[in-house]
Amino acid sequence: MPTAEEIQVKEPAGRVAEAAARLDSGVSGTQSGLSPLTPALFPERGEGDDIHGEKLVLNMRPSHPSTHGVLRIVLEMDGEIITKAVPDVGYLHRGDEKIAENMTYTQFIPYTDRLDYLAPLANNVAYVLAVEKLLGIDEQLPPRCQFIRVICCELARISAHLLGLGAFAMDVGALTVFMHTFTEREKIYNLIEALTGARFTTTYTRIGGLSRDLPPGWIDQCRKFLDEVVVNFNESEKLLTRNRIFIDRTREIGVLPKEVAIDYGVTGPNLRGSGVEYDLRKAHPYLVYDQLEFDIPVGSVGDCYDRYLVRMEEMRQSVRILHQCLDKLPPGPINVPDNKTILPAKEKVLTRMEELIHHFILVTQGLNAPPGEVYFSAENPKGELGFYINSRGGGTPHRLKIRAPSFVNLSVLPYLLPGAMMSDVVAILGSIDFVMGESDR
Repeated sequence: MPTAEEIQVKEPAGRVAEAAARLDSGVSGTQSGLSPLTPALFPERGEGDDIHGEKLVLNMRPSHPSTHGVLRIVLEMDGEIITKAVPDVGYLHRGDEKIAENMTYTQFIPYTDRLDYLAPLANNVAYVLAVEKLLGIDEQLPPRCQFIRVICCELARISAHLLGLGAFAMDVGALTVFMHTFTEREKIYNLIEALTGARFTTTYTRIGGLSRDLPPGWIDQCRKFLDEVVVNFNESEKLLTRNRIFIDRTREIGVLPKEVAIDYGVTGPNLRGSGVEYDLRKAHPYLVYDQLEFDIPVGSVGDCYDRYLVRMEEMRQSVRILHQCLDKLPPGPINVPDNKTILPAKEKVLTRMEELIHHFILVTQGLNAPPGEVYFSAENPKGELGFYINSRGGGTPHRLKIRAPSFVNLSVLPYLLPGAMMSDVVAILGSIDFVMGESDR
């Protein structure tokens, strides 16, 4: 029996070139079992093409567990080799951007929870920072508010990466890792519940501040979690990083060169895994990230294995950031001192006419935003989450556009999948770590 070193496996780029040289690029849209969408995705075959043999069109349907949501991928197969791949999105039918035009700026905050629903706190922060930039109050945020927002974002990053890595490992056969990562993620949910009153859809951030301050004892609970989660990182790495099966399933699979990643607009860990040292927290600092020390992990090859390593190190850097935030957390208010932006205190609403009027206007009409347009983006777990707001004045946006990182990152699948084996699809999808909630926004 030959050893693993004697088995010659072609490079992904070589498989792509060979598939392109041997096979034609068309397939009949009238073959039995194909959906009405297939003829539009794949053109008709030409005369004499049958001499190469017939290729198979295979649907990875929206219900497939390894598509991490309602993603459909139409694969054109030559045996076990993929010759063409077309991702088909839009099964959630959300329409969040249009919904925003009929709601006040504050009323739209709960909808941001449902974008990357694995990191709702980070979505809240990115959206309100865009609105605060429109209002011109982004420089007035109290220091305590900014530190707590950073804590929320980094807890959300760890939570999202834990689930993403656990699901990725499970996709390629490592079931135990999912149990380890999910255990730590539940601890984060306990912290989030104590902070926000909800575990999943938090709606914690407010325009101009936060809905409430940290509860008593929360900082000590968070420190305890940070000490425990590092132990979990070590255990997960022991199970995966030098695991021969995991390495064979991920190394030199789904290679994304840095030039291609930049051309497609890929961001986040997927871009850094390709060797591009770009992180919005460093490139365009917001909140208090410029006051914190952390490193940006980058890969060298840009394969599934590099993307795994980048996310593992990013979680360690998030722990490092959280320790600094807890150590430096200043006292003071958590909201801007402006009753026309933040709801007045309840006791003042019940006893003073001016606060009652401000409360009534904010609830019924929303805050009065000036005309103009802004774009703000934050470094979310999946990549650059951006909000473009076009305002004509008043309490609701005229137009709102969401730059969803999962949607952009999925656009690279037609490049990554051709030339790969059928069994490589789930590994590549798991390494991209997308959420369809923000893709089908």
